Amino acid sequence: MNRGKWLRPAMLVLAAACAHLPSEPTGPVDYWGFTGPWDKRSDVSVQRHGAALALIITGWIALDTTSFLPAQVYPDTFRTDLRVAPRTMALITSYNGSRFHPEIIRGLGGSPQAAGITAGAIAALIDSTAYRGVVIDFEGMTPRDLDPLLAVTRAVADSVRAHGVHTVVIAVPAGDTAAYPAALLLQSADLIMAMLYDQHWSGSPPGPIASPDWVTRNLGTRVAEVGAAKIVAAFPLYGYRWRKAAETEVISFDDARRLTTMTNTPLIRDPASETLHATSPEGWELWVSDRVLLETLIRDARQLGVRTFALWRLGLEDQAVWDLINPQNSGGR
Repeated sequence: MNRGKWLRPAMLVLAAACAHLPSEPTGPVDYWGFTGPWDKRSDVSVQRHGAALALIITGWIALDTTSFLPAQVYPDTFRTDLRVAPRTMALITSYNGSRFHPEIIRGLGGSPQAAGITAGAIAALIDSTAYRGVVIDFEGMTPRDLDPLLAVTRAVADSVRAHGVHTVVIAVPAGDTAAYPAALLLQSADLIMAMLYDQHWSGSPPGPIASPDWVTRNLGTRVAEVGAAKIVAAFPLYGYRWRKAAETEVISFDDARRLTTMTNTPLIRDPASETLHATSPEGWELWVSDRVLLETLIRDARQLGVRTFALWRLGLEDQAVWDLINPQNSGGR
C-alpha cells in the first residue's frame, strides 16, 4: 500500500477540522475580588488569598436616600494593611437598607448642582482613603432613566479622576442593554463590569445562579457591544437556599457542604447548568457555585476574549477556587 497516497488526504482533513476549533486563549488573566465588610469570613479570605488578586473592592460607599450624599457604611480595615491597600477599590452604590434606590439617581440627574455636590463629596471620600479605583453600581434603572444615569456617572467619574483615581468601572446587569447601554456608559468609564450572576435570585424560583449557557449568551452580547478588552466578567462564589417557611438565604460553599452532610441530602451536579444543587424532603432547595463551575465560566469567557474577572464575594467560596486562580502557590493545575 502507498501510505503517502492515503496520508496526505487524511492530514488535510485533520487540518481542516482543527481550523474550526476555538484557539487556546493566551495572555495574562486578572482576578478581582469583592469583600463583604460585614462578614468576617471575607476578611479571612483576603488575608489568606488576597495576594492572588489584582484588585480588591474593600470600600463601601452608599448614597443616602434623603440627602443623596455619600457615606462609608462599613469600616475598611484593609486601608491600613500595606500588603492590600495599594490594590483596593471602592464600591459606590445606590443600595441602602435592603434595596437599590433608583430614585436617588433620578433626583441627582435632574439637578446638575446636586449631582456636582454629591460627586464632589464622593471624590473627597475617595481622596481621603486613596483608593486606586471605583466601581459604580446604580441598579434598578429603566431605559427612561438613561439621561440621569449618564449624567450622574459622568459627574462621579470626572470628580474621582480629578482626585487621583486610575480606574472607573460601571457595573451593569448582564442582559439589560436597554437601560445600561455599554457604549454610552463607556463615555465616562474605563471598563464595564457585567454582573453575570443571579440568573435565579432570592425572589425567584430555585435554580442555578449562573449557568454557562446563560453567562455565555449575556457576556457575548456585552462583548459585541464594546469589545472584550472593555469588559470585566463578574462571577458568583455563593449560592442560595430557598426555603418554604422562611426567606431565601445566601449560602456559602462550606455551608452547603455542611448542611447537606448533616441532613444526609445528596449534593449533586446538575448536568445542564454544571451547578451543584440539593433538594431536601424538609422543603428546602439549594444551588451553589464551586470551583468546577467557575472554571467553566472562565474558560468560556476567555474564548470570547475576556481576561478580567471579578468574584462576588470573598468568604463564600469553595477553597478549591484558589487552586484555579493561583496554581503556583496552591500546588494546583
